[in-house]
Amino acid sequence: MLFIVAALLLLGVLMGTVAHAPLPFTAVAAVAIAVWLGVFALRERHARRRGPSAR
Repeated sequence: MLFIVAALLLLGVLMGTVAHAPLPFTAVAAVAIAVWLGVFALRERHARRRGPSAR
């Protein structure tokens, strides 16, 4: 999953989308996205361990 974030960031730099933003902003945004995806993955893993929901 982190590979995907790194690949998208690199693609953005190469394509010019992120090139106009300052490097510290880009780094903070990349870390924020990585943390968000990590939290999402942990929540999904926890939900699968509990079994199907009762909805």
